[in-house]
Amino acid sequence: MSIAIISLSALLAAIVLSMVSRINVGIVAIAAAWIVGVYLAGDKPDAVIDGFPAALFITLAGTTLLFAIGETNRSFAALAAHAMRLIGASRLLVPIMFFLIAFLISAVGPGAISAVALVVPLAASIGARSEIPPMLTALMVANGANAGNLSPISAVGIIANSSMAEGGLGGHEGAVMLANFLAHVVVSVPVYGWYLARLRAPATPDAEGAADAERLTRAQVLTLAVLGCWIFSVIVLKANVGLSAFAAAAVLIVARAGDERAVVKSIPWNVILMVCGVSLLVALVESHGGTALFSRMIAAIATPLTINGVVAFVTGAISIYSSTSGVVLPAFLPTVPGIVQSLGGGDPLEVALSINVGSSLVDVSPLSTLGALCVAALAKEGEGRKLFNALLAWGFAMALVGAFLSMTLVKLIA
Repeated sequence: MSIAIISLSALLAAIVLSMVSRINVGIVAIAAAWIVGVYLAGDKPDAVIDGFPAALFITLAGTTLLFAIGETNRSFAALAAHAMRLIGASRLLVPIMFFLIAFLISAVGPGAISAVALVVPLAASIGARSEIPPMLTALMVANGANAGNLSPISAVGIIANSSMAEGGLGGHEGAVMLANFLAHVVVSVPVYGWYLARLRAPATPDAEGAADAERLTRAQVLTLAVLGCWIFSVIVLKANVGLSAFAAAAVLIVARAGDERAVVKSIPWNVILMVCGVSLLVALVESHGGTALFSRMIAAIATPLTINGVVAFVTGAISIYSSTSGVVLPAFLPTVPGIVQSLGGGDPLEVALSINVGSSLVDVSPLSTLGALCVAALAKEGEGRKLFNALLAWGFAMALVGAFLSMTLVKLIA
């Protein structure tokens, strides 16, 4: 058996493991890279270590450190509370505001999981007072957060763009964010239309008490100001995302805007380990021909006309059970050029955007963290299973919808 087959089998086994267990697949991936690389392929240990994504690690560690300060000193929670107070008097606007607030908080850096965790408890209270169905609140909050999840400065957006760059598709940050944003808007419109169709009488949401926004503290004002300066430096001045994030975090820690120990503990080290571990194994697979083999396998079940839909459906189906940011994106995005080459046609950017869209749309499933947070916050007593099943059905349906949007919407953006 060739090393290409063995290395690819190790990667596929890691993906399956991530779908059927809660073991951090990054640990298994690093161990597999060492065994396959050193003892089966005959590589030096240093050659295997060279595949570790050091730049990605610095970027993820720096940005999550900065965002952790905003979470631990409750800057983002205060921002969400103040935003909720701005919701208008009409029930017509409340679901839209849920979507937009979650989108903005997610896009500025914390990402979808943090945005949902911050927004959905407030949305649950306001939604109940406004007689908004829990399913609608869950979809508008989660889809809004996911719509901002691939911004160039969010952790997941960084993972997506870095993984695309590994395959020679760097420099498409705008298209990555736009495709993901529009896809989530498209799937949210009919849900909102359903809400309008069943709306009988206007009511005034009791936002007071749901979002008891207090005056921002000195630490929160300083955190939001530094965060704004950091975003400006990254977008306008083209500062390195990871290194500049460490500098911004250092300013806040020195200024005592955050507790260093609490901040470091709140960094999602498990996610960083998962992403970097899988990336290390992917680098080994690529260096020994496994990526080319996988590309030929995908090409065997698709054509240049159907590849967008096929790859979106496959990655979406996997993402229902696995981690989008930790497994699917770093494992599949680097294979895009090889897939297109094996097919003899297709647009690499379209295929990459299809992977992003297909794997992201299903994340409202309660098997993912986003859906689980929504169920926990929104399910009334005795109705948890009902909401769980509804969101699960939505997640499975999104695998098909993602394939359709990848054949239509993605083509217009790319």
